[in-house]
Amino acid sequence: MIEKRELHRLTYLFKTCGPLFIALGDEIRQKIIVDIGDSGENGINVASLTAKSHLSRPAVSHHLKVLKDCGLVATKKIGTQIFYTLSLGKNVEQMEKLLSSIQSVLMKIEGMEKADGK
Repeated sequence: MIEKRELHRLTYLFKTCGPLFIALGDEIRQKIIVDIGDSGENGINVASLTAKSHLSRPAVSHHLKVLKDCGLVATKKIGTQIFYTLSLGKNVEQMEKLLSSIQSVLMKIEGMEKADGK
């Protein structure tokens, strides 16, 4: 049997990572992340991201808001422009914790099945 504490931790991690999965599940946002990463440490502004896509500026801004709200991108203002950079550290840590927790539970389930002779 899996400990309740471990199941609660797994549930918490799924809840914490949920917005990340939603943000990362969209192909347009995936491309935006790649474009931001390709822009280097100085980042990229909305106009440049719009030029790299078939989307309108408001649509790109909407996708950037989703990515920013879940912490995948950060902004920095230079003059009157806002530049977007990747901010993956905390999110990667959370996903690693989730994957580790899933792996731990699965290993325990597998161990219980072997003990039961299945």
